[in-house]
Amino acid sequence: MKVFVIGIGLIGGSMVLDIKTLHPEAKIYGIDNNESHLAEAITLGVVDEAATFADLADADFVIVSVPVDVALTVLPQVLDVIGDQTIVFEVGSTKMPVCEAVANHPKRRNFIATHPIAGTEFSGPSAAIKGLFQGKTNIICEVEKTTFKLQEKALDLFKEMGMRIRYMDPKSHDKHIAYVSHLSHISAFMLGKTVIDKEKHEQDIFDMAGSGFESTVRLAKSSPAMWTPIFKQNRKQVVKTLDEYISNLSKFKELLEKEDYDAIYNEMQSVNKIKEILNGMNVKK
Repeated sequence: MKVFVIGIGLIGGSMVLDIKTLHPEAKIYGIDNNESHLAEAITLGVVDEAATFADLADADFVIVSVPVDVALTVLPQVLDVIGDQTIVFEVGSTKMPVCEAVANHPKRRNFIATHPIAGTEFSGPSAAIKGLFQGKTNIICEVEKTTFKLQEKALDLFKEMGMRIRYMDPKSHDKHIAYVSHLSHISAFMLGKTVIDKEKHEQDIFDMAGSGFESTVRLAKSSPAMWTPIFKQNRKQVVKTLDEYISNLSKFKELLEKEDYDAIYNEMQSVNKIKEILNGMNVKK
């Protein structure tokens, strides 16, 4: 088995670590325009050796795990050079733009659009971890456009990694992910900004911030190089979610100004059902 990962970070790196565990005979090749990332990935054993696009012709799997704006250029180039039996999947957090970018490519049938809902706030080859995808959902878009035998090849691998498969059209994916992922990151970044702007002394932040603050701003440690293109590509959906979020914040502020604490209590109590939703998700996992 020959597996190529283009962009060796958290998602792509974790995928190939799982593949190595599941298929010890697999040979893992890395392609990355960051030479230090490539060297680090080899040193850490995430990939076995470096490769180039010219080597993709006899690949079994190609994982495209680059920032979503870069994927729009890289993915067609990959499809240009792969063999007929190669399956290519791209794992970014937006799906409409990348599906549109290859809609008319002669080898569109060799591509499967995926979004594994998994991750941490860390990036780069050292962020790769085994078992990241166990019990996680993998969103598959436009599966009918991938040739059936290659669909099976990819889906079997995802299931071996422990992922649950969910099918969704790209537009719906980008709408829903704006609420449950993209908005969460913006909230973390802006909460972090608010605190940094007002609390000028870093020691005060360190001394007074509890575990609640730390867990809430955890996502603010995420890579701006990865998230700026995501916000750009999903701008319309993200703006809609921000409008609704800001409206809720403004309403909460008004209730405080009016000292309407019964209404504040009811607002929070109504949202407490999120515990049941998240507990249900954990049970499914």
